[in-house]
Amino acid sequence: MSPNPPSRQVDPRDPPEPYLSFWRERHLCTLTTPRPDGSPHVVPVGVTYDPAEGVARVLARRTSRKVAHVLATADNGGGPGARVAVCQFEGRRWATLEGVATVRTEPALIEAAELRYEERYGRRPSPNPERVLIEIRVTRAMGKA
Repeated sequence: MSPNPPSRQVDPRDPPEPYLSFWRERHLCTLTTPRPDGSPHVVPVGVTYDPAEGVARVLARRTSRKVAHVLATADNGGGPGARVAVCQFEGRRWATLEGVATVRTEPALIEAAELRYEERYGRRPSPNPERVLIEIRVTRAMGKA
């Protein structure tokens, strides 16, 4: 691989190994959600990515702004969820996943997401009865990994 590979579109369900490997490394990410006025709200988060399912997952507190933005988009006739993006970078390497986010409250899904988080980040999230899951159905992937 060249020291400075070009950025490119990636098949989100079948990413090349360097891209997938980058998503397995421990990196802080950002989540971008739409505010009611359409402007972007960007916050740091931990993200896990499962290309086989075509899903990225973000754990969040149910009262957070990011959760409110996802819920408001669906509630205002914006469709089944909010169009969002998650991104991570290190040096010249970067990766972005875009898709449609929904808020999930099922305990089994939250538990599974916590296990995935622990696998990627090396620690289990602290217990939080306010925890929900932002599940992103990935529709586009791009990057330079």
